Amino acid sequence: MDRLTPERRSWLMSRIGRANTKPEVAVRSILHGLGYRFRLLRRDLPGTPDIVLPGRTAVVFVHGCFWHGHSCKKTKMPKSRTDYWGPKIEANKRRDRRKRRQLIGLGWRVIVVWECELKYPDKLANKLSKVLA
Repeated sequence: MDRLTPERRSWLMSRIGRANTKPEVAVRSILHGLGYRFRLLRRDLPGTPDIVLPGRTAVVFVHGCFWHGHSCKKTKMPKSRTDYWGPKIEANKRRDRRKRRQLIGLGWRVIVVWECELKYPDKLANKLSKVLA
């Protein structure tokens, strides 16, 4: 059972931003440090990628481990409302796969950066350099 009233939960969830999250800003900082220039949130592309590198025909999605169902230590299924969260996260994963396929079909390279990868910025910078080179 949720400890908060539906109104309070709704208010809290509305505070979660869509763009300029800390993980997104961190990835953008790494890319900028590597010398890449990019655009943000191209709404004309499937899935509205977080970062778009048009010159490299590449897009970057910065996924939160919980919301997108990553299999890492950060991902812990809530004990309450499992009948809601299980299908919700599975639907997110299906949508992510569908959008990735659409982008690949349009000729874009798709890079997914998981929130947990930000623990090791040097390793992430290496990964991004290799994929974008």
